[in-house]
Amino acid sequence: MRYLPLTPKDRAEMLAAAGVKSMDEFYASVPPAARLTGLIDLPLHQGEIEVERALSRLAAKNHPAGNGPFFLGAGCYNHHIPATVDHLIQRSEFLTSYTPYQPEISQGTLIAIFEFQTMIANLTGMDVANASMYDGATATAEAALMAKRVTGKPNIHIHGQLHPQYREVIETYIRNYSGVAVKNTAPDTEAACVIVQTPDFLGRPQKLADLRKQCSDAGALLVVAVNEILSLGLLPPPVEADIVVGEAQSIGVPMSFGGPHLGFFACRKDYLRQMPGRLCGETVDKDGRRSFVLTLNTREQHIRREKATSNICTNQGLFALAFTIHMSLLGEIGFKKLARLNHEKACQLADRLAKIKNIKLPNKSFFNEFVVELPVAASEVVQKLSSHGIIAGLALDGGKLLVAATELTSDTDIDVLAVALEELCQHAKRKEVA
Repeated sequence: MRYLPLTPKDRAEMLAAAGVKSMDEFYASVPPAARLTGLIDLPLHQGEIEVERALSRLAAKNHPAGNGPFFLGAGCYNHHIPATVDHLIQRSEFLTSYTPYQPEISQGTLIAIFEFQTMIANLTGMDVANASMYDGATATAEAALMAKRVTGKPNIHIHGQLHPQYREVIETYIRNYSGVAVKNTAPDTEAACVIVQTPDFLGRPQKLADLRKQCSDAGALLVVAVNEILSLGLLPPPVEADIVVGEAQSIGVPMSFGGPHLGFFACRKDYLRQMPGRLCGETVDKDGRRSFVLTLNTREQHIRREKATSNICTNQGLFALAFTIHMSLLGEIGFKKLARLNHEKACQLADRLAKIKNIKLPNKSFFNEFVVELPVAASEVVQKLSSHGIIAGLALDGGKLLVAATELTSDTDIDVLAVALEELCQHAKRKEVA
């Protein structure tokens, strides 16, 4: 019983309390397709050395972004993280600091959160920002629910190309809300909000003035999602929005094969008390000294359940700190220079690929990501190039390939991808002629 502390007596008591006679009856509500029919196929136990070797072999199957040409983006971007960031966030004062439930003894953590909020508010052009969210997808879903609370209207309208995973999370969030629908139409009188991503999932910056007017006419909120926060160093802040959400992974946070990442959430001050999560505020103590407190805590643990605006139980404190440190190192000028460098790299990549016969680039404007139209299935191209150590991008429908470039994209990387695509296109053309 060393690793299984539940005794037969404990199990019998649990079943009796649940009013069932067996474990099969206990799990009767679980769909049969989701139940195990036998033991999990796992290897037998081994010694520590053998386990380490086995795990190392598994890890060697991964292809980290730094191991060759890498052009995959789609919401998760390969950026340089200064060594200073990792050094500082691993100091014991930060790394072991728990969520500040007692803010009076967590001033350092609260200061870092306050600085993060200030940076996000400045970047987005919004009045206030919270202490961070789990990621861009959940931040967008929370914005949809917030718009529903603010307006009292049921429907969520999506404009243009929103990241498909963001949409899936929104649909998961609203699944148990009766009468709520996700639509792709212009806002009507039942619209709680319009959600638009800029740059959109295909990398194209969006104009917001017309959407702002449509939302104002319909009495809906305008929610702007930004899944490449670095774009705000080159593009104007989305001040037309009521709520701005997104993903801040690009600054200070590693890709980590898809997460965890760092969501952000900002809005106009009119909607402050409907904002999910937590917010750190500045005040003075009894001696008049500058100090910080948790101004708003809007989840069930802190206030009466019927008044809670979110079930978000914490913020991404360590990653928010990493973002704040990295931004402090960059400063305003450095942030803009980094954004410009990313755009220049993307332009360099686009110019090189545009010279290849049978390849089209439909994007007329982009930040650091764009679509390439190939004469062959993009999925086949991605698979073939990956076997040669080239991560070519994200395969979309048919021959469409979504590629991204960052400051880590070298001239050699661009040439390697261009030569590989040129060879594949020529081969496809020869097969077509034959």
